Amino acid sequence: MSSPSRLFARGTYGEATRIAALLRKETVGGVLLILGAVIALVWANTPWSAAYETLRDTRVGPASLHLDLTLGTWAADGLLAVFFFVAGLELKREFVAGDLRDPRKAALPVAAAVGGIAVPAVIYTVINLGSEDGLTGWAIPTATDIAFALAVLAVISTHLPAALRTFLLTLAIVDDLLAITIIAVFYTSSLAFGPLALALVPLALFGFLVQKRVRHWWLLLPLAVATWVLVHESGVHATVAAVLLAFTVPVVRQAPGEGPGLAEHFEHRIRPISAGIAVPVFAFFSAGVTVGGLSGLGASLTDTVAIGIVVGLVAGKAIGITGATWLVSRFTKAELDTDLRWPDVMGLSLLAGIGFTVSLLIGELAFGAGSLRDEHVKVGVLTGTLIAALLATAVLKPRDRVYRRLAEAEARDDDGDGIPDVYQREGLRPPRETVDEASERRRNPSAES
Repeated sequence: MSSPSRLFARGTYGEATRIAALLRKETVGGVLLILGAVIALVWANTPWSAAYETLRDTRVGPASLHLDLTLGTWAADGLLAVFFFVAGLELKREFVAGDLRDPRKAALPVAAAVGGIAVPAVIYTVINLGSEDGLTGWAIPTATDIAFALAVLAVISTHLPAALRTFLLTLAIVDDLLAITIIAVFYTSSLAFGPLALALVPLALFGFLVQKRVRHWWLLLPLAVATWVLVHESGVHATVAAVLLAFTVPVVRQAPGEGPGLAEHFEHRIRPISAGIAVPVFAFFSAGVTVGGLSGLGASLTDTVAIGIVVGLVAGKAIGITGATWLVSRFTKAELDTDLRWPDVMGLSLLAGIGFTVSLLIGELAFGAGSLRDEHVKVGVLTGTLIAALLATAVLKPRDRVYRRLAEAEARDDDGDGIPDVYQREGLRPPRETVDEASERRRNPSAES
């Protein structure tokens, strides 16, 4: 009789090595994100808050192309395009060449992401049924900010095993794709078909060149910018262009020994820009909300919009992700991996309630940047994120002794061949070529970037 399948089972060593390297970069980016948000929040609540608003609302860019945008809008439309390009590359890599190309392994994070979007949206909608225009923001509490979540993990010093980290990352990536789909479908107020059709020309040329393995930035960057400008002109949020561009990039290398695939090449070059510049700068321009003391904070949190966001991020994510995971377990008869418990799943679900970057973006699209409701959105997102982080810490920290033991087992290499023994015992050793690449990354981490 075959043994039952396992939820959160350990993946292959090649995948674990790649995910670990990726998460290190995201953790650094998360720290910078928090720093940018804190600076903005403090500045906006000092006597010099007018200077912050002036800086955020300064317009730059050619008016003839309708690109005379404020710095805050450039951060949301332009810099976040870099973030979504990297997210698109990672999503394609996961489903084309990663462990998730197996539909059985992809089912769990996809179902969890859907549950983590649907339940917060329903909770927010129910709370705002009597609100005049509050329903517009139904998608705000649906997003997960992986960089912020990883920064929280770094602060509380938990040693999550590779399977849980991979699940959290993959869930957040699928979440990002669903979020950009929601933005394109529900937050496009007007649509100009001419520019949208013209955008297909540079997009197709970009796709043709990358399929031919062309890597010259001076050829690809102008085409990417042209696609972004035309999509922006069409009325569709310009970050959608970034995801479409990412999906044209091939993942699999053309021949053995050719080096990393083009998606991996681009990701290693652009992720530091996304994590180190794009997202922190967006956080700086978006998180500066005037709280106005306890009375002002109280007034913001009495708005049903803010209440819906807080409850959606904290309770909605926890119920949606944990519930979806339980349903997958129930209908596939899969069991949790031997060393894990349902509180581990709940802790990750609470961690996924840290919804910062994309939540703030959707808030601006729903209510208009600088509006009173947008200010309440910022308070709700910041409050919900803080509560989710504290609750996740309370659930995950007591389990850190178990996580530390699992992490030590995953790193143990008694035979000294560069591959941890647990992956060899479980038959998860990758092909020789992948092993060589993983070993090289361990010896020379800087080679990735």
